Amino acid sequence: MAWNEPGGNSNNQDPWGGRKNNGDRKGPPDIDEAFRKLQDNLNGMFGGGKKRGGEASSGKGGGLGMVFVGLGILLAMWLYSAIYVVDEQEQAVILRLGEYHDTVGPGLNIYFPPFDRKFQENVTRERAYSKQGQMLTEDENIIEVPLTVQYKISNLRDFVLNVDQPEVSLQHATDSAVRHVVGSTEMDQVLTEGREQMAVEVKERLQRFMDTYKTGISVTQVNLQSAAAPREVQEAFDDVIRAREDEQREKNQAETYANGVVPEARGQAQRLIEDASGYRDEVVSKAQGEADRFTALVAEYRKAPEVTRERLYLDTMQELMSNTSKVLVTGENGQNNLLYLPLDKMVDARGGSSANVAPAASGATEQLPSRVTIDPRQVDLRTRESR
Repeated sequence: MAWNEPGGNSNNQDPWGGRKNNGDRKGPPDIDEAFRKLQDNLNGMFGGGKKRGGEASSGKGGGLGMVFVGLGILLAMWLYSAIYVVDEQEQAVILRLGEYHDTVGPGLNIYFPPFDRKFQENVTRERAYSKQGQMLTEDENIIEVPLTVQYKISNLRDFVLNVDQPEVSLQHATDSAVRHVVGSTEMDQVLTEGREQMAVEVKERLQRFMDTYKTGISVTQVNLQSAAAPREVQEAFDDVIRAREDEQREKNQAETYANGVVPEARGQAQRLIEDASGYRDEVVSKAQGEADRFTALVAEYRKAPEVTRERLYLDTMQELMSNTSKVLVTGENGQNNLLYLPLDKMVDARGGSSANVAPAASGATEQLPSRVTIDPRQVDLRTRESR
């Protein structure tokens, strides 16, 4: 049965244990009474009080207290918004009445809004953005060039004051720089090994734009990714790239073959030149020696013609006979001729082959002079040696 139904609560008590119609009940206080007590306390703090035996303070004192409370709250809110902390990687630019006042470094700082305005940014963190667009090359081919630009704030004052939306200006300048560089480069350079040089040129040109605009932005890196042809002509571009790769491969193979053949040919040519030089020096030296020998012989011939002539004859015959293995011995008056063939010497000289002896024997008389005169004592000595 509910506590407030007729006859339901004989003790006439509420749920908080208090009695009705009793001034000392123990239940929760009334909301209006709580507000009245709070107002009385505030009036007591800010000069309001009671008059003549507990009468309420005047309305003027209560209103003044509320004003001070509001001012205190506003002051606390102002201090909360005016005090700020700048991190180690940040800087803050303060504008006072719309004019540049100061650049604040790391630490605890305060400014005075609404007279001051604060712009706080991270000046050490590298920022990046990427974009991709179709561009026309120098040889009038359309390609898609994706790139990424990395940058950071180098001068926060210029970044805040000189240009409205400096990062948007950076993107527009990037479009201009990339189109200029791609437009002055052929397609094969853009697609292959020319990307690194193009990235350097784009970075330099973009930084010049930023310095001219005084945006306070420093471009740290420009990365040109792999460019590609539009989808409509991708297959044709792939065929062209494969053809260029085949051409380069053939060139490399030809250069490799040339590097192997040309030095060898040069070496052979140099060897032939050295052989010819050596042969020339030999012939010239030999001719010079023969000329000097003949000159000396003429002088001796003039002194003793008979002796010199006989000596020349003997030397000539000795030279001729030393080059043959057949000896023809003639007696007096051309009788009793004897052909001496040292077969053992001939076999040894011709490598032990008896087949080569017969041709030498058959032409024995043709290779010898018509008459050879030898001392009989020498004939007897050679005969004994052969036996």
